[in-house]
Amino acid sequence: MFKTLKVMFALFAVLAISVAAYAFAASNTVPATKAGDGTGVVSGYTVTSVVYTLNATTPTTLDQVSFDLGAAATQVKVQLVATTGTWYTCTLDTGTVWECDTTGLTVSTIDQLRVVAASN
Repeated sequence: MFKTLKVMFALFAVLAISVAAYAFAASNTVPATKAGDGTGVVSGYTVTSVVYTLNATTPTTLDQVSFDLGAAATQVKVQLVATTGTWYTCTLDTGTVWECDTTGLTVSTIDQLRVVAASN
């Protein structure tokens, strides 16, 4: 009899835990969400009309470089010296023409014009 009572108590405990777990799970609500996958075309820009502006007082330094990307962009940076890694932030002038302030950059150190542009 004691063994039967023990088994009945164990069954009752399992049943009570199951009911409580079901009730807890049944009360959960999950909002609608979205997930997806897609592709888009990534193409480069064509940099044209590059203009280097020398400092009026010290023509061995560059004040700015400007260029036309030919398409809209939201962020543009340039690097003019490969070894230093300095990136100059550019601002939109008009249309698709960007200007980058390089005040103080020594002209003789320039060995590249690397343009990185993004459109968000």
